[in-house]
Amino acid sequence: MDMTPKEIVSYLDEYIIGQKEAKKTIAIALRTRYRRMKLPLEMQNDIMPKNILMIGSTGVGKTEIARRLARLMRVPFIKVEASKYTEVGFVGRDVESMIRDLVMNSIALVKQEYQEKNEVQIEAYVLERIADQLLPPLTSFATDEKKEAYERSRTAMMERIHSGEMDDKKVEIVLPKMNIEFNDTNMPPELAKVQESFGAMFGTLSKGENKKEVTVKEAKKILRQEASENLLDNDAIRAEALERAEQGGIIFLDEIDKIAVGAETHRSDPNKEGVQRDLLPIVEGSSVNTKYGQIKTDHILFIAAGAFHVSKPSDLIPELQGRFPLRVELESLTEEAYYQILTQTKSSLLRQYEALLSVEDVTIDFSDDAIKAIAKLCHTANEKTEDIGARRLHTVIERVLEDISFNADSLEEKSITIDKALVHEKLDNIVEDEDSSHYIL
Repeated sequence: MDMTPKEIVSYLDEYIIGQKEAKKTIAIALRTRYRRMKLPLEMQNDIMPKNILMIGSTGVGKTEIARRLARLMRVPFIKVEASKYTEVGFVGRDVESMIRDLVMNSIALVKQEYQEKNEVQIEAYVLERIADQLLPPLTSFATDEKKEAYERSRTAMMERIHSGEMDDKKVEIVLPKMNIEFNDTNMPPELAKVQESFGAMFGTLSKGENKKEVTVKEAKKILRQEASENLLDNDAIRAEALERAEQGGIIFLDEIDKIAVGAETHRSDPNKEGVQRDLLPIVEGSSVNTKYGQIKTDHILFIAAGAFHVSKPSDLIPELQGRFPLRVELESLTEEAYYQILTQTKSSLLRQYEALLSVEDVTIDFSDDAIKAIAKLCHTANEKTEDIGARRLHTVIERVLEDISFNADSLEEKSITIDKALVHEKLDNIVEDEDSSHYIL
């Protein structure tokens, strides 16, 4: 990915309001990785990633930044939650499984790219196989005239298959042999390989061809998978995927505050500190075995995030703190920020609800006063109860539109304006009553 820091920030601005420092820090870190790959190999090995720790309340944009980066970048990227891992020796997921998850993501990414590069060959393979079923080949004794007519008919048939005109026709195809692949990344790689060997053995032992009659539309999907297996170099895909995961992989480690051992815990949960100590060598740089081969974690970029309501970053073990040299604190959302989230983001909640109700031929329009009222009431609810940031907007808007959404199919008036009066009618009593706010909003 060769986007400049300004381009990365500009993209994030379309979906996330504010948090300029966090966006800037992440954009620089991503650009630094691009710059590193342009340097001589000897110097590349000496430049370590500057891992980032994002600190901020829930709902201020930490997870949304990760989600948008995952869509933006063509690099191996996964988002995991630190609270889901357990110390080695305890029942649960071990921290090395996040690296195996990253490799799986990289395999899928590289395979998709190879498929896109070989789209013409894959499409030709699929069309040929389906045409063979719909138009059986001529006998070897056919005359030249018949052969020419056959070729014209076959070409026309393939064009009709490609256009979708033949999608409802039935064809009989041979289903691919069952290839059991174990993608449980928490399973030790050695055990996964043994199980896959058994799966391959049983698949080979299955007698006879498994034929099935399907529509042409279904056949296209099945045969695309077959074409990928036959035309693509899986060994090359795996080698490139491992290389990309090592050199450009990014892991977003959410809820890292949940494994911090604060004074309040009285160190009653040794598992938390154990997870930190297991995480440390992976963040520092070590080798992890996967079923596709060994991967070094030295140049994987880790972006950690946490609210740190109960604990503090200093409650993490010192060695782990030192592996996250870049720290950014995300700002709490203001009333104006809620307004901007509803009006300026590319896929705002208001646009989503407008689109959803349009399916029932209902047109809704939010007046500017109504949007400001929603922003104000959302901010007030967050101040009076637990502050869950922009996530509160989902609950508030759902409450406002509840009756309209429920009766959408039977409404006589299909064009509705959501005004300030309606917003206050639906929400005022709930927001003012703190007990109700806790349970409803």
